[in-house]
Amino acid sequence: MGIKRIHHVAYRCRDAKETVEFYRDLLGMDFQLAIAENEVPSTKEPDPYMHVFLDAGMGNVLAFFEIPNSPDMGRDENTPKWVQHIAFEVEDMDELLATKAKLEAAGVDVLGPTDHTIFQSIYFFDPNGHRIELAANTAKPGMHSELKRVAEEMLDEWSRTKKAPRHAAWMHGEEEFKPTVEVEAQ
Repeated sequence: MGIKRIHHVAYRCRDAKETVEFYRDLLGMDFQLAIAENEVPSTKEPDPYMHVFLDAGMGNVLAFFEIPNSPDMGRDENTPKWVQHIAFEVEDMDELLATKAKLEAAGVDVLGPTDHTIFQSIYFFDPNGHRIELAANTAKPGMHSELKRVAEEMLDEWSRTKKAPRHAAWMHGEEEFKPTVEVEAQ
């Protein structure tokens, strides 16, 4: 089997209209379509829902379900809020900073930019409490190749120790980045 791409990723929302307006008006996503049913097609349960789809760019679709007959939305209280998030790539740092200003002008609390060495990010919550990350790539040539080269080693070390591996100390500013493999022109 070969996966072509993610068809869509779906989350729950409190209010479909409010959610579409947030993603359309503040993040520039095109509202693609809505599906509403009074019965769940896969289970045949009587449970009305509104399912909305937004274009997240390059064929990626972000979808939400409003399910009014279910208990109020919650979140996994055993997982820190910063862990579960939806991350979107923006063109560059100028766009990241302009979007931050737009969100703040609309009354959205925004954290960042946060420097992750290979990209910088801002973080905020949508009206449903989903954490959103916008990221602008800032990697120097060769950084992604080096991370790919050490990925298996890092995963194996993490699996044994449950401590951050030292393979990419440059990511934490502890040493200057020096690729150990030939850097391809980008």
